[in-house]
Amino acid sequence: MTTATKPRVTPEQYLEIERAASVRSEFWNGDLFALAGASVTHGVITGNILAGLHVRLRDKPCRVFPSDLKVLVAPTGLFAYPDVVVVCGKPEYLDGARDVVKNPVLVVEVLSPSTEAWDRGGKFAHYRQLPTLRDVLFVAQDEIRVEQYTRQDGGTWLLTETLSLDGVVQVASLDCTLPVSEIYAKLDGLA
Repeated sequence: MTTATKPRVTPEQYLEIERAASVRSEFWNGDLFALAGASVTHGVITGNILAGLHVRLRDKPCRVFPSDLKVLVAPTGLFAYPDVVVVCGKPEYLDGARDVVKNPVLVVEVLSPSTEAWDRGGKFAHYRQLPTLRDVLFVAQDEIRVEQYTRQDGGTWLLTETLSLDGVVQVASLDCTLPVSEIYAKLDGLA
């Protein structure tokens, strides 16, 4: 009896497939992982974060990117689509297509029931291998909760959790703050 094995894909093959695809996929260790569509709540929260960061970083040498930009975690080989990415200084692109960045300072994941375990677990473990990364935000959709992990000297990560609309997320690496009320603005039923 033989067992059929799924063919492995190289990073180069992944990029060729992904750049022609109508559905986005993340990539790791030879496998593609299709991304599901986002809910309205997910979209509103992501848009609020993008807008808030864009306004606060407008006069700083940082750029805010939506979820269409891939991040390459070079030490592990993961290609991921964070919901929001901030790069300060000159973006380091993988190649001339300029759709994969290697030097984020901040990534944001708006948690979904289908991806929360991966976002918090394996994906976060990959993200922590990025030498430029200083902050990771996990933002809940079903309650007011923003978890911020900040890289400390020595490589440890400090968790700060904000559970109130009156709270403020302090992003020292970007020298800015983001009020939680802005993150959850225009959402009925969460306040």
